[in-house]
Amino acid sequence: MRDFFEYDDLHIAYAQKGSGNVVVLIHGFGEDSNVWQDVADVLKGNFKVILIDLPGSGQSVVPTNILRKENLSRIDYYATLIHGLLQHLKIDSCVMLGHSMGGYITLSFVEKYGHLLKGYGLVHSTAYADSDEKKANRQRGIEMMDTYGSYAFLKTTIPNLFSSEFKQTKSEVIDALIYAGKNFEVVALQNYYRAMMNRLDKTAVLVSSNVPVLFIIGTDDVAIPLKDSLEQTHMPNCTYIHVLENGGHMNMIENPNMIAGFIHVFLKDSFL
Repeated sequence: MRDFFEYDDLHIAYAQKGSGNVVVLIHGFGEDSNVWQDVADVLKGNFKVILIDLPGSGQSVVPTNILRKENLSRIDYYATLIHGLLQHLKIDSCVMLGHSMGGYITLSFVEKYGHLLKGYGLVHSTAYADSDEKKANRQRGIEMMDTYGSYAFLKTTIPNLFSSEFKQTKSEVIDALIYAGKNFEVVALQNYYRAMMNRLDKTAVLVSSNVPVLFIIGTDDVAIPLKDSLEQTHMPNCTYIHVLENGGHMNMIENPNMIAGFIHVFLKDSFL
């Protein structure tokens, strides 16, 4: 069940589950908030879970002319939008967790509105900016989307984000995620890629953190190198670290109960 709020000419879908202290879960590129559903269903017994569809994802449908606005190609804009949702809901204290691109948004939120957070987490994400090689790959991706469309692009990229075992045993889950890509406007996905390309290094945010920080890491994550993740776990003063052996980039889907367990402990400690 989705509710909606209006923000800066955008019609934004969100959902609330459960009650208690608030955790905000932010999805990544080529996804919507449904990637968090199984995790949210576990957490809602003890916490209030807020899910949001970023502009152009899920039920946050945005007209193409508005999608072309420059601010939708900036990570910090999405952080400001989520702050607008929290104001709309009169929430002045929460924990925020972001998957992949959602982690980049979380770090921008920490930088702007850190006083609202009791803790935050990077789920298969990083504080490092894109390397030159990564930026070049994203630019090629933008061009591929122009040529082949959003569905064809996601069909080639999404399977690589899962572990080999999951691809063999749960291919129907991956196929459903790919099929949902038919609903993405090319411009929306290109906005996300440009936002990720242009984001700045946020390691200073980790170093200056005065709240607990959760890291969920996969040893076989092709999107976020293990070495990069492990380097960053030493930056904050207080960290919770979970490394999934043979884990890919999508463990909210592959291992939702395990991920919910990690988050549950982190939330209990963060709200002490």
